[in-house]
Amino acid sequence: EEAAGGGGPRRGAGERDEEGAVAAERGPGAAYHMFVLMEDLLDKLKLLSYEEEVLRRHNMRPLSRHYFALPTNPGEQFFMFCTLAAWLITKAGHPFEQPQEYDDPNAVISNVLSELRSF
Repeated sequence: EEAAGGGGPRRGAGERDEEGAVAAERGPGAAYHMFVLMEDLLDKLKLLSYEEEVLRRHNMRPLSRHYFALPTNPGEQFFMFCTLAAWLITKAGHPFEQPQEYDDPNAVISNVLSELRSF
């Protein structure tokens, strides 16, 4: 039976996409790992008082428990990520200019990475 191809994963026309294969290799809980990471991130941001220091200052809404785990509005999520990155870099003692919503995304990420490399 195994000689007839009944054992092991089959490749070819029925091949799963890479994401599905990777999730299957990591186990059944792998699909939820991103949600756990996001909840941990949110807990850490709250400990650092991000609500007072970031949200109120920039008139932003609080992050949901799954804000970065699900791709809902990539432009908004990118801006929130950059805002948080700039705040965290400044909080770590490195002055960093707050990016604006319509700044070039490549330039913003380049600046963030450059600043982080200088730590």
